[in-house]
Amino acid sequence: MIGRQFRSPLPSPLSASTVASAPELIADLPLHLSRLLISAAGTKATYHFIERVPAVNRIILVSNHRSLLDAPLLMAALNRPIRFVCHYYMSRVPGLREMVSAMGAFPLDAPQQRPKEFFQKAVSLLHEKEVVGIFPEGAEPMIQSTTPNRIRSFHRGFAHLAMRAPVGDVAILPVAIASLQEQTSNLAPLSLFKLADPSEPLFDRGGWHHSVRYQHVRVLVGHPLWVKDKQRAEYCGRQGGLLARELTDSCRNQIIELMRQGCS
Repeated sequence: MIGRQFRSPLPSPLSASTVASAPELIADLPLHLSRLLISAAGTKATYHFIERVPAVNRIILVSNHRSLLDAPLLMAALNRPIRFVCHYYMSRVPGLREMVSAMGAFPLDAPQQRPKEFFQKAVSLLHEKEVVGIFPEGAEPMIQSTTPNRIRSFHRGFAHLAMRAPVGDVAILPVAIASLQEQTSNLAPLSLFKLADPSEPLFDRGGWHHSVRYQHVRVLVGHPLWVKDKQRAEYCGRQGGLLARELTDSCRNQIIELMRQGCS
């Protein structure tokens, strides 16, 4: 398996005058921060099958998720900023709030508004030809201790987004993050996060919010799945739910296989 190894160099400090005269550096700030975080964590990362990344702009990236380093690693793999959907509580907790904002993530709002808000924001970003990143396992593997090779069931929101978004052809890109060596720790009691987001049932369990720092990790890109007008026409009929489930299962199965390759 061929891959490229990466240890991010520290980016040069940006002065106010430099930023003001170069707006493109602001757009690339999440990518610079990603490389900085990977370097600061001392993570050895290798990236595999990068040639599979579509040479188009409308991409929905889906991946497994266990660490705060996942988003930076995926940006480094694609060598471009990615607009990740993140959990509501991350926009409420000091420290996490500032980090996800600087990384260009968009937190979901209160529970009753999430489906509509998610769709509208994601469609807007796809219209702007930005990569939208989604972790379809949800928040649980981030919060609870898990083994590196375990993949939970996927929520189907990304599949419905790809079918419904009025933006032309969309590529869904499955990517696996395979941890070979890591350190785990407890970030903070879940009761503190409950104060930030009382609506999240995961915080009712008690205990601690889990944290994973990768020491050696492989990021493996899968084969893109294209959603075209013909599929969208079928989705609008009675087969919509079935098509979304098949698309979700196909992405999850690819990530499972990539994890098997990455951990071997």
